Amino acid sequence: MQGPWRRVVYVTLFEVFAIAATSFGLSALTGESAAHSSIVAVMTSAIAVAWNVVWNGLFERWEARQAQRGRGFARRAAHALGMEGGLVVMLVPLFAWWFKVSLWQAFLMDLGLLLFFLVYTFVFNWAFDRVFGLPASAQEQSAPQSVAAGAS
Repeated sequence: MQGPWRRVVYVTLFEVFAIAATSFGLSALTGESAAHSSIVAVMTSAIAVAWNVVWNGLFERWEARQAQRGRGFARRAAHALGMEGGLVVMLVPLFAWWFKVSLWQAFLMDLGLLLFFLVYTFVFNWAFDRVFGLPASAQEQSAPQSVAAGAS
């Protein structure tokens, strides 16, 4: 699966699991009800979907220009760190506003989610690629076939 459909399926599956995990995680971290935490989880998901589309597009453009193909540990880790780092910058102010806490407290709250999502993003991407295959930007390029082969 390639192109826009790959991204739609990826984001949909990723966010369904993310909303559930965020709802329960924020509820446990803050002592707020699951309903209260679910609202911010959906807001978080909307932000994450937008960032996911932007980040994966940028990452795959960068990846396509790399001499080495494939997705080893270092490339997967860089992908996960970039994704989650961007979300921290956007979500900490949201958490501070929603839960009426300082930015520092919101950052500390987000730290538990960050650690979970860092691992989750890495594992989800690995599993997604195993099920749906690598995107074209990460596939090995096959050697061109000789035109002269068999031309006698």
